Amino acid sequence: MTDKPINVLVLCTGNSARSVMAECLINDLGGGRWKAYSAGSHPTGTVNPLSIHILKEKGHAIDGLRSKSWDEFAQPGAPRMDLVITVCDSAAGEVCPVWPGHPAKLHMGFPDPAAAGGSPEERLAAFRQVYDSIEAKVRRLIALGLERAGEA
Repeated sequence: MTDKPINVLVLCTGNSARSVMAECLINDLGGGRWKAYSAGSHPTGTVNPLSIHILKEKGHAIDGLRSKSWDEFAQPGAPRMDLVITVCDSAAGEVCPVWPGHPAKLHMGFPDPAAAGGSPEERLAAFRQVYDSIEAKVRRLIALGLERAGEA
């Protein structure tokens, strides 16, 4: 057994909402055994303010969160990933870079809360609902472990 954490890269197209929430959840719920990063195929360049609101509301640290390209993680010197998770259907269908080490892949699709319309309260409710769905899947993933990740 090793003390090396399981490195996870969570991908979404914009890297502004779902993937960032999943990154925080994996890092906080993983108990040091899991280390998550997030990125996007076409990053927006900013984390959605409603994502930040929900993460703060739920007690997550938000320091250092940023929207970034998945290219960062395909470069020499980048952390070697054990698992790559896509959280949006469009990112799951895109041709991804070749990840060093050929990590396991898992798709967990969630609706895009940034696409929600309505009042500010309704939009915030959409972010809360997606956060809760991501949390449930992340808890299951961590409970199952890397070997059984496909069952999450």
